[in-house]
Amino acid sequence: MITVASLEEAAREVRELRERVESARAWLDVEELERKRDSLQEESTRPDLWDDPERARQVTKQLAMVNEDLETFGELHRLLEDVETLVELAREEGEDSLLPEIVDGMSRLERRLDEVEMRTLLSGEYDERDAICEIHAGEGGTDAQDWAEMLLRAYLRWAERNGYEVEIDEVSEGQEAGITSATFVVKGRYAFGRLRGEQGTHRLVRISPFNAQGKRQTAFAALTVIPFIEEDQADIEIAEEDIRIDRFRSSGAGGQHVNVTDSAVRITHKPTGIVVTCQNERSQHQNLERAMQILKAKLADLERKKREEEISQIVGEKQRVGFGTQIRSYVLHPYQMVKDLRTGVEVGNVEAVLDGDLDRFMDAYLQWERSRKSDDGERR
Repeated sequence: MITVASLEEAAREVRELRERVESARAWLDVEELERKRDSLQEESTRPDLWDDPERARQVTKQLAMVNEDLETFGELHRLLEDVETLVELAREEGEDSLLPEIVDGMSRLERRLDEVEMRTLLSGEYDERDAICEIHAGEGGTDAQDWAEMLLRAYLRWAERNGYEVEIDEVSEGQEAGITSATFVVKGRYAFGRLRGEQGTHRLVRISPFNAQGKRQTAFAALTVIPFIEEDQADIEIAEEDIRIDRFRSSGAGGQHVNVTDSAVRITHKPTGIVVTCQNERSQHQNLERAMQILKAKLADLERKKREEEISQIVGEKQRVGFGTQIRSYVLHPYQMVKDLRTGVEVGNVEAVLDGDLDRFMDAYLQWERSRKSDDGERR
């Protein structure tokens, strides 16, 4: 929040904000975006564009993203011009009474700049893509299964708060409560970039509602995140003999998450051991098609990780989801706190975090990641 005591201070702050807006113009590369927009608009009006549906979808999607970036910069520029006009008017008339309105305008501009500048940290090759997410209950018995469902709700609420669309493909009900696993796709720009730092083991400490003695219980659940990239999947060929397809009745947790039908499908990829289950679609054919889509995305991700010599993180020996492996701790007893063990970020309002208030952790991870890369570069 910007605070200033005089018009002169306000004028200095506005000059600094202008420098930030000009920096945004440079890294957004507004001139190149305008050229790209004109080219894509011309292509989108071609009468034969939809003869190639895949290309048509790519053009439409790219044009929407380019327009979004240009609109974002246009908003920054308008906010800047508005506050500059107010400062000029106040100085000409010697009106300090306009100072609160000026401060309000500068604060709105600063908030939008903070949001836009955070996108400079989302420059990874797949950061703009949709994200395929899986949650698995770990050590902790019934509490872990309940915790897995709490995590699922937290990420669904986060997606809702940020305007992302979510498709839940599979939820496996726990024996007494909660869930043992869930697969869902978060759709929208930067979904993967925002969520990839959430990958890992999450630890919950609380008084167990499932313990008759009211003892404190520690439970674990893990989240995995991979980018959903349809064009990479086109190159993935899966031999019939390499997969096993099982069909069964779906059983979403109390019917809350998925349609309960006889059309659920589970595909096991024998060479890698990857298992994909889909039970959210109405027909068996739709579930099979969706499951194959997700399997191809996972195999494509495997190939990418092989090229990056990180295959052990995906297909190596599975990491135990338990003590000593967590990236973040959520403590409900004997005190209230959520702490990320990588970035050191701590929050006392656990309820808000579990209701989807996760952005501060995601932002801190991106900044921590950039800092580590910078340190690695200096050491080399």
